[in-house]
Amino acid sequence: MRSREEVINYCMTFEDVYEDYPFHDDNWTIMRCKENKKIFACIYKREENIWVNVKSPAEWIDFWRSAWPSVIPAYHMNKNHWNSLILNGDIPEEDIKRMIAESYDLVKPQNKRKKKS
Repeated sequence: MRSREEVINYCMTFEDVYEDYPFHDDNWTIMRCKENKKIFACIYKREENIWVNVKSPAEWIDFWRSAWPSVIPAYHMNKNHWNSLILNGDIPEEDIKRMIAESYDLVKPQNKRKKKS
C-alpha cells in the first residue's frame, strides 16, 4: 500500500465512514466515522511519500514505533495517541491495514462493528 487511493479504498471498507477535506487543501484527506464524525485516519503527501496518521492503543504505540522506522510520532497530532505511517515500502501491507483498523476501532461508535476486509 503506497498510494492515497489505496488507503482511502481500504478505509472505505469499514462501516459508516466517509472521506472529508475540512482544511480546503486537497493534500489532506481525512477519514471519519459518520455517526460521531471522529477521525481515524489523516492521509497526506509529505517529503515525496504518502503519510497516514492513525490513532494507536496506548499499549501498542511504542511497539509500532520500534517495529518499523517508518512509524513515527504523528505529524500535527497528539504524539501520545497518534502515529504517522510513512508509506515508503518499509511497513508490510498487513501491518498498515492492522494499524488503520485499530485506529477505526478506537474511534468508532461503540454500537458499530467493522466490516471484514
